Amino acid sequence: MPRYALLLEYHGAPFRGWQRQRGAPSVQAALEAALARLEPAVPAVAAAGRTDSGVHATGQVAHCDLARDWAPFRLMEALNHHLRPEPVAVLDAACVAENFHARFSARERRYLFRIVTRRAPLAIEAGLAWQRRHDLDADAMRAAAAHLLGHHDFTTFRASECQADSPMRTLDALEITEHPLPAGRELRLVFRARSFLHNQVRSIVGSLERVGAGAWAPEDMAAALAARDRAACGPVCPPHGLYLTGVDYAPDPFTN
Repeated sequence: MPRYALLLEYHGAPFRGWQRQRGAPSVQAALEAALARLEPAVPAVAAAGRTDSGVHATGQVAHCDLARDWAPFRLMEALNHHLRPEPVAVLDAACVAENFHARFSARERRYLFRIVTRRAPLAIEAGLAWQRRHDLDADAMRAAAAHLLGHHDFTTFRASECQADSPMRTLDALEITEHPLPAGRELRLVFRARSFLHNQVRSIVGSLERVGAGAWAPEDMAAALAARDRAACGPVCPPHGLYLTGVDYAPDPFTN
């Protein structure tokens, strides 16, 4: 059976996350329903990251095995037709080797978290960014983030129901940039790592927000990490500011 990689974009609000679950809408179920319109016996689809309820994606990658040979462009067009009106789009499709796996072949994952600081409520960006009505000290947040770079035990920033075998992860980058808005400012936090723990990004962002608000000192982030205790984590931020923006493979299946 030919194997295809799919590059996906979706708005996470209507879904209970990526993973198929009984009695709840999911991105996986929407994609598999579209595939079933093309080939009724399509096996389950695998993704690079099982995004949580409400989390968005602009660069999710999934793979599927199909019985017939599809031209990638025609497969993309057919899936987008059958995905309507779900807020899911196939941005690209590629035929890949049979040993390609969207999750296990990934070399790096990138997440973006958006925080908008302003007094007025979000009208256009509602559900697409986390709004804080108070200003945040981006320099203090950067100083705190520096303590998290490298290989660490991230138990403090790991959901209690996380199923990963180990809390050890290597955070390769955590960049915080500032972008002016007409009535406020947006902070964009970009995370890069080979893999992440369940709720790791949202847990870190929630603690960084406490630093930016002045409730924590930057050194408190190092202490929280060293505690290896979930109780030392700050409040976990909501999911709607989080985006899976990219997954890297060697070779890149979408290069051509």
